[in-house]
Amino acid sequence: MNGTIYLDNNASAPLAPAVLAAMLECLRDCCGNPSSRHRAGSAAKERLATARGQVAALIGATPPEIVFTGSATEANHMAILGALTLSAGRRHIVASAVEHPSTLLLLRHLQASGVRVSLIGVDAQGRLDLDQLAAAILPDTALVSLMWANNETGVIFPVAEAAGLAKSRGVLFHTDAVQAAGRVAIDVKQAPVDLLSIAGHKLHAAKGIGALYVRKGVKLPPLLFGHQERGRRGGTENVAAAVGMGVAADLAAQTLLTDAVGVAALRDRLERGLLARLPLAKLNAAQAPRLPNTSSVRLGEIDSEIVLDCLDRAGICASSGSACTAGGTMPSHVLLAMGLSSDEALATIRFSLSRYNRAEEIDAVLETLAAIVPSLASVA
Repeated sequence: MNGTIYLDNNASAPLAPAVLAAMLECLRDCCGNPSSRHRAGSAAKERLATARGQVAALIGATPPEIVFTGSATEANHMAILGALTLSAGRRHIVASAVEHPSTLLLLRHLQASGVRVSLIGVDAQGRLDLDQLAAAILPDTALVSLMWANNETGVIFPVAEAAGLAKSRGVLFHTDAVQAAGRVAIDVKQAPVDLLSIAGHKLHAAKGIGALYVRKGVKLPPLLFGHQERGRRGGTENVAAAVGMGVAADLAAQTLLTDAVGVAALRDRLERGLLARLPLAKLNAAQAPRLPNTSSVRLGEIDSEIVLDCLDRAGICASSGSACTAGGTMPSHVLLAMGLSSDEALATIRFSLSRYNRAEEIDAVLETLAAIVPSLASVA
């Protein structure tokens, strides 16, 4: 990254070298369409099958249960809209108030067409209440959709228990596992989810490739019609990107435990250093189970965008806990749902690490923040 300290991996993670090599080789040597019957098409089909198996292995699935998509947003939409179609007469969906915008914006759109949506809240630590979930599931509920781990705070939801609850009521269960896949162990044989979304670019693969796990027996209708992906997602597959995602999934599966320990140690080093050097620093969701790589930190009431600009000038990439819109900066819906004030939410920074970060980078970030935050606090 040419000297850049990159701590925004929950937005997009850099390509793993092995992923880049595999994609380049595929782009150079694999010109065939995987639907073609000649030898070049067969070679592409074989590479696609290998990638499908690698992605399946990461979450304990079987290869036929994996559908390649253009993004996790597409996978989320395919799951939610498909579940509504499958559950004829059921027009109710349950989700959490802290889901990713790709889910929440779709649910808002569906509400305009008569679908009822119940959003379950979280506590001050960002944790989901299973009793609220149980009370929200009704006879006409078509789907429960809950993220495995939150993209802003890293809080991990009790997905296995939530999925079991939905299944006991005869309701389909979908999880947006974009931030969790490759960072914590996932086994769909143990967690009874029906549908699960993944994004390649969070796994150190390319942007523009995702996957949807569809449990065997769930006859999910397509969003895009065509014969590809067993008729579940039309359009010629992006073979090179899928190959890269497969390699990234294989790497993640091999290094999951060691990566989790190493990255968590770096995150803890960052958090300890921030709390020791900056009295105004507070950790969001510190008492909740979290991803090993994610830290959500609020710095009093200092505008996070000012801090992030200073960090960027110093060659450090992080992100805000708020979402930028055309009308200006709005406080994060996740942090507001946790009970933070608008000012506190707008003062939050998210640091998200990867296996490629090093202790000396964390120390450099701490030195930089210790130099810039006190002066910003004095004028805030």
